[in-house]
Amino acid sequence: MAAGYSLKDDLFNPTTVGQLAGEFAAGVPGFDAARFEEEALAGFPERELMARMEWLADCAEAQLAKDFPTMADQLEAALAPRLDPTLTDDDFGQFIHAVPGILAVRHGLEEHRERAMALLYEATQRFSMEFYIRPFLNRWTEETLVALAVWAEDDNYHVRRLVSEGTRPKLPWAKAVVLTPDQTLPLLDRLHGDPTRYVTRSVANHLNDLSKTRDDLVLGQLATWQKGGKQVAKEIDWMTRHALRTLIKQGHSGAMAALGFDARVPVTVDLEIETPQVAMGDALTFTCTVSSVVDLPVLVDYRITFARPEGKTGEKVFKLKQGKAAAAKPFVARKLHKLKGDATTFRLYPGPHRVTVQVNGVDRAEAGFELV
Repeated sequence: MAAGYSLKDDLFNPTTVGQLAGEFAAGVPGFDAARFEEEALAGFPERELMARMEWLADCAEAQLAKDFPTMADQLEAALAPRLDPTLTDDDFGQFIHAVPGILAVRHGLEEHRERAMALLYEATQRFSMEFYIRPFLNRWTEETLVALAVWAEDDNYHVRRLVSEGTRPKLPWAKAVVLTPDQTLPLLDRLHGDPTRYVTRSVANHLNDLSKTRDDLVLGQLATWQKGGKQVAKEIDWMTRHALRTLIKQGHSGAMAALGFDARVPVTVDLEIETPQVAMGDALTFTCTVSSVVDLPVLVDYRITFARPEGKTGEKVFKLKQGKAAAAKPFVARKLHKLKGDATTFRLYPGPHRVTVQVNGVDRAEAGFELV
């Protein structure tokens, strides 16, 4: 990513605000596009990304009807064209189109639930309403779940995805929802055979969230789907790997077994650290060789134990390589892991570090290196 890049400025700027102003002016008689642009842009510098979404809603609301049913009609009249229905993935929409969802929650949640839900249905075909369906799930749980059960069968894949994404236990950036697996798994059961990756990825992400507290339930559900035949084998295999990724990093034996990797395999691992001393910003280089007396599939990950201030440590697990260890040919994996000195998400500190190699979820070898 280029130095100085700002996501909030990429999403909210004169071009995108001008686009939204034009959509409102075209759909709402008397809407003053110039006023909207001026007010919105003036309020951006002091606001972060999520606050800018709310601010756009503030600026739009100032020119819309005060009663929500009329406001909802205006918002629908100003909606952008639907996202391309011929695509099957990676078509999230533009953040500027969150405005209908924000106003649906503000003014429709308590007194106009059905009208607000209808607005969310239309709006999510332009920008995912995953944040804004959640207050309705918390306030009107049963009624909203009934609607989502219908939406799970909708012709538009953005609507179907909302059913899974909006009910995720740990949706990033979003408010929590008070739902149980008994309430959400029937919805996922309808969706797991979906023909679009956008939907199946959401289902797998939902299960990954759930695996952090209910690993047994997730493994059982995936096993049922594997046998059910509603999804093609290649896709259900991909969904299983994606849904179990957190458990795999933890070396969970049940998750390993579900992917065909036996934690008890008889292997030996030779770990060679090629760079015992690494300068900040350079790469740690190591090679691991997995030997076995029988042919077997192996999943090799590695864990780095990082030095932290005051003698503390931190750990992160990374993927290395997947393949087969054969009796006649050891499995070899070499890795260059760059240790960025300017990383903003995980700051590095000089000191002793360790690499631990996992094979099928079990620690098999470890060695140290120094970060200077």
